Parts: sequence; structure tokens; C-alpha cells
Amino acid sequence: MRDPTTLKDRGRPREFQLEAVLDSAMLVFREKGFHATSMSDLSKAMQLTTGSIYKAFSDKNQLFTQVFSRYLSLRNSDLRSRLATCETGLSRLEALLVFYVESVRDIEGQRGCLVAGSAVELQTLDKDLADAVSEALMRNLNNIQLLIQQGQQDGSINAELNADATASLMLCIVLGMRVAGKIPQTRPDESIVPLALKILN
Repeated sequence: MRDPTTLKDRGRPREFQLEAVLDSAMLVFREKGFHATSMSDLSKAMQLTTGSIYKAFSDKNQLFTQVFSRYLSLRNSDLRSRLATCETGLSRLEALLVFYVESVRDIEGQRGCLVAGSAVELQTLDKDLADAVSEALMRNLNNIQLLIQQGQQDGSINAELNADATASLMLCIVLGMRVAGKIPQTRPDESIVPLALKILN
């Protein structure tokens, strides 16, 4: 029985691994954004004919949907594993900030964040794609809010802070990191982490 993660490229006499081609497409979407990415760009990166891409994914929107879902899955899995080793809400937020700082280093920073980049294009995306991006941002906000509430409960974060407003500010910080990280001159480093954490005192 054939591996369900393997798709047949009907334009070539071979099969390809779904995750591998999605990862290749992901790099292009991260660097160029949805609208600036052409089918030619995707064909070159994925090493598939344009016709094969359409046969496997229907259109660019459907391809992006799968790429976006995989991007979130990979990022969230990595972040969850880091937070799992932390004991307090404050230490989890610190780990989250370090995670984002590390995400903007070198070539990773230049490639950018698929969520932050797509949010910039939100008004020009079709409804399904825009909804997926909006939902991802809301999940990020809710997760940060949860960490703040955990910190307030365990005493590591100021209990008098408004958790909603503080979470909104922290989200702005982490999204700003991804945008600023696109070019070396404005790329943040770990020195900003203790400064950002001061707002939780």
C-alpha cells in the first residue's frame, strides 16, 4: 500500500513526498509572500511542472493552505516542546521570546514569518486564506494571554496587569521581531528579551 504522504507527479515518471514539496513551496511563500509568488517560482522550488502542481493541489490557494497549515504545525510543535520544560508563566514567556529571537537569525530571519507576512497581505487574500491567517493570529494572542494568566496565578507575573492588553502588546512585540528580522540592520537579538519582560513586573 502506498504511503499516503506520497503524491504521484503525473507530469514526471516518479513520485514525490508531500512534506518535502510543501517545505520547498514554504520557503518561496515566506520570502516573497502569497501574491508575489508565481507558479514559475513554485515550479522551480518544488521541482515539479506547473501542470503537476495544479493536478496535485488544484490551484495556488489550495497549495498555500496546505503550506500554511504545515508551517503552523512545525512552528507550534517546536514552541510547545520548549515551553514544556519551563515551570512558571514568566519562564514560558521568556522561552517564547527567545524562540522568536532565534527565528530571526541569519537566513531564517531573511525568509521571514509566514503568519506575519500573510497578515500584511490580509486585505488582498481571499476569504478562506484571510480567515486562516486571522485564526492563526488569534491563537497566538490567546496562547500568550494564557501564559500571562498562568504567571499571574503562580506569582511570577504581576497579578494587577490587564492580561488582555498585555497579551496584545506581547503579540505586537513578537510580530515586530519577525518583520524587523527581515534585514540585518534592524534584526533584534536576545538583549531585547529582558527589556520586553519588564512589562510583566
